[in-house]
Amino acid sequence: MTLNVLRYEGEHRLKSAFGISVAFALLAMLFVASAPLITTNIAASAQFKQVMAELPQPFIEAFGLQSMTSLGGLLAGEFYTLMWAVFFGLYLTYSAAGSVRGDIDEDRMDVLLANPVSRTTVLVETFLSLLVPILIASVITPAAIYVGTLFIDPSIAVEELIMVHVLSIPYLLCCGAIGLVLSVLLDDKDTAQNAAIGVLFALYLFQSFIPVTDYGWLANIAPMRYFDANEIMLEGTYDFTSAGILLAATLVLIAVSQVRFTRMDIQ
Repeated sequence: MTLNVLRYEGEHRLKSAFGISVAFALLAMLFVASAPLITTNIAASAQFKQVMAELPQPFIEAFGLQSMTSLGGLLAGEFYTLMWAVFFGLYLTYSAAGSVRGDIDEDRMDVLLANPVSRTTVLVETFLSLLVPILIASVITPAAIYVGTLFIDPSIAVEELIMVHVLSIPYLLCCGAIGLVLSVLLDDKDTAQNAAIGVLFALYLFQSFIPVTDYGWLANIAPMRYFDANEIMLEGTYDFTSAGILLAATLVLIAVSQVRFTRMDIQ
């Protein structure tokens, strides 16, 4: 059954992958189309500068308000920090949390394991099927943004646009791995998926606000700590070390899931 699980799960995800990719593409094009008006008004707004001076720094950074005066900043601070990292991360965590547990709850897993295939293969290939929505969205979305920028002024640096998607892949895989762990730890699909949403959103808030406290080092446990779209799109800085940390964390989470899954009593 060489890669049969991956092919089956990948094909199962195709429809939703194209759906979410089109949704992200349309949303990104909306940001691009409105960028000239938003960035010009904000850059000249004394009221916005006053609000920025009064708001707490964690709030400003959490919502990307500090970089809304340029197209790259608007996309990095709002689209990639909020829409891409948070909502795409939530989608992948939620989807992964329902994968293994969903097959167990619906009596598909015991039928699958009756074939000559190991539990490790099932788990790993099920997880790798998350690459289908990740890769499709990572092609369609930047292509839509690039095409959209051809009709406005200013343009955007293509290299930074590509790199923000390349370096978001380890982050998105880590989000999926969190969902995979919950999928084998919790007792039913709904609980696992609800927990997945709660955990990832809590990590986002945790990473946004705890750095200003005496326990700021705890923010290092959040995957959002290692993916900064502002650094990539505004400064042209590519943090491959953080990408490596996210991939290592993903492997650890998969290993934990594999140990739990191989010891589960599936009925």
